[in-house]
Amino acid sequence: MFKSKFSRNVWLLGWISLFADISSELLYPILPVYLKEAGYSMLALGLLEGIANVIAGVSKGYFGHQSDVLQRRSVFVRWGYGLSALGKLLMMGSPDLFRIFSGRITDRLGKGIRTAPRDSLLALESSPDTRAAVFGFHRGLDTLGAAIGPSVALLWLWWTPGDYSTLFTMAFIPAGISLLLTFRLKEKKVSIEVKTKSQVGFFSYFNYWKASHISYRKFLFPLMLFALVNSPDVFLLMALKEAGFSDTTMIAVYILYNLLYAILSMPIGVLADKWGKINILLTGIFLFVITYAGMGWMNSLIAFIFLFAVYALSMSCLESVAKAVISTLVPTHERGQAIGFYTSVNSLGILFAGAWTGWMWSMGGPQLVFSITAVVAMISFFLLRWNVSKINSEVV
Repeated sequence: MFKSKFSRNVWLLGWISLFADISSELLYPILPVYLKEAGYSMLALGLLEGIANVIAGVSKGYFGHQSDVLQRRSVFVRWGYGLSALGKLLMMGSPDLFRIFSGRITDRLGKGIRTAPRDSLLALESSPDTRAAVFGFHRGLDTLGAAIGPSVALLWLWWTPGDYSTLFTMAFIPAGISLLLTFRLKEKKVSIEVKTKSQVGFFSYFNYWKASHISYRKFLFPLMLFALVNSPDVFLLMALKEAGFSDTTMIAVYILYNLLYAILSMPIGVLADKWGKINILLTGIFLFVITYAGMGWMNSLIAFIFLFAVYALSMSCLESVAKAVISTLVPTHERGQAIGFYTSVNSLGILFAGAWTGWMWSMGGPQLVFSITAVVAMISFFLLRWNVSKINSEVV
């Protein structure tokens, strides 16, 4: 069934992301503990992650734009996954902060290079009737990797407690597999008149906002507001800690969340193609509101598991469906910068959300933080509903 529905490149990109995410998420939960035990401060850890994610965020739009200029996507995909594999290689050995920093920056730069060109390639391999399903399928395999990676780390540390260094070596293996698979991609040649300027500065892609069609801006503005309160998932996990649950329980819930997210992503994409992408996107934001409205007031494990299940359903309705809508709203030769602008702004918004959430958490606690998040998300829900009513319903 799926082989006839999805092209060879869609399958390849899904497996590439699966192995890459196994590699990244194998290290993500243990990296703070690894460095903290080596004597580094929380400030150093915060700066490391903050700088790495800013680099990934701002580079997505630039390299998406460049892929539009060249009308080549696979070369950016290959270089992106190659740099991420190199990043894992750099982090092997003793916990030297400079080497870890260099590896993490290289890894995140690779993500910035590949993201928008890869999504443009996925859009090219789909039609408007299958686009959300394709993006959902890809997100499903990607998120499955995010469940497998921490599971491997958890099992390894249970078997050999404290052996973090071996995990860095193990992480390079799936990263190398993902790189090798990129050489199997075969890109279609598209004959179109490209109006994109060939000389672009690193931040010039932000000008796309003014140059883009009004439908794109109406669609994106509510999502930009939403990004300002879409803080990193670590704060939801910290709610479990605040309620008195152990680190093992926290990691187990995180794995369960990623498994549900992976399982739901493709079916939700299929529903979005049939029932309307905007309807599914609005459902996702509404479920997000429910999650945050309830998260700060829970104290039982069953209630937390239920809310994380709702959150997994919410996430499966959001990012991949949003990319499917954007791919339909803009011309083929603008997809790289259109998706790149969205992912860049989204990344920067999440960085801002993490900063204000952390500050507000220390000042007023999780209940205040989650309540503010739910209110602003609900505003973005109504704003998106209002704005898209003016967009041609045939494309969304």
